[in-house]
Amino acid sequence: MEHTSYEHLSPDTVLDAVEAAGYVTNGRLLALNSYENRVYQIGIEEGRPMVAKFYRPGRWSDEAILEEHSFSQELAGREIPVVAPMDVDGRTLLQSGGYRYALYPSCGGRWPELASMEERALVGRFLGRIHMVGSAFPFRHRPSLDIERLGQASRDWLLEREWIPPHLESAYDSVTESVIDMVHGRFEAAGGTETIRIHGDCHPGNILWTDDGPHFVDLDDCVNGPAVQDLWMLLSGDEDEMRRQLSDILDGYQDFADFDYRELWLVEALRALRIIHYYAWIARRWDDPAFPMAFPWFSETRTWEEHVLTLKEQAAALQEAPMQV
Repeated sequence: MEHTSYEHLSPDTVLDAVEAAGYVTNGRLLALNSYENRVYQIGIEEGRPMVAKFYRPGRWSDEAILEEHSFSQELAGREIPVVAPMDVDGRTLLQSGGYRYALYPSCGGRWPELASMEERALVGRFLGRIHMVGSAFPFRHRPSLDIERLGQASRDWLLEREWIPPHLESAYDSVTESVIDMVHGRFEAAGGTETIRIHGDCHPGNILWTDDGPHFVDLDDCVNGPAVQDLWMLLSGDEDEMRRQLSDILDGYQDFADFDYRELWLVEALRALRIIHYYAWIARRWDDPAFPMAFPWFSETRTWEEHVLTLKEQAAALQEAPMQV
């Protein structure tokens, strides 16, 4: 398992890091919901609170983190509502106490319900603007969304480390092999779709809604990938509901960016890759005490039985025609 060294990240270490960046804290610290990194809201004397994100040791290179920061600042500079890291004496990636971290303004808000056509179209317009900027050139130091990394490598890792209960290993091996084959088929059917810089993890939890509208947070998983990756995770409900939601999002999206409808072949393929990768992600982080606490169900046999069933259902979905809007 991958080594984690968050055990020395104490409240004093966090507050010292913020003060080393030139801010005077009032000693108030609130841990925010984050698993991959450690994120805290920090009280500041005579000022608004700020957010400090401490990057998981060994996950990203400095160059990859700086590309994330540059993309965020580029978007914010275009008046796109993305929460970008703060510049401290010309730097956004800081170091203190052996940890790399970044500081952000604290921006409140609620998860969006996206219950109306207007809300969905508004989010679509901002995503269109994000992708218009993202299409200018690719990331050089960040990965691409690909079948090998998310699907094949995740599947192989779980099998090699014997995470799958013995009585389910054959079924998991068979269904994931079949699913990955069908994912390849979906990508081939989509043809040579464009790969651009995208948010990469654009689910409703990474959009905060205020009276002024949405703002996008946490570009930690930004990658080179197809535009539809930032759209499909906003959809929910049955097929008809998702079709209506996507149509509304695209109505706003296409005010600023073209959408290649061949990418609809990728929706269920991308969902399949996320299902496979999600379980491998939790397993790879199991030596981090935060993960057994957050996912106590993960090591139960029933969890893996349900996972295999979900994969079989996804295999059936991959045999259906792509979504139409």
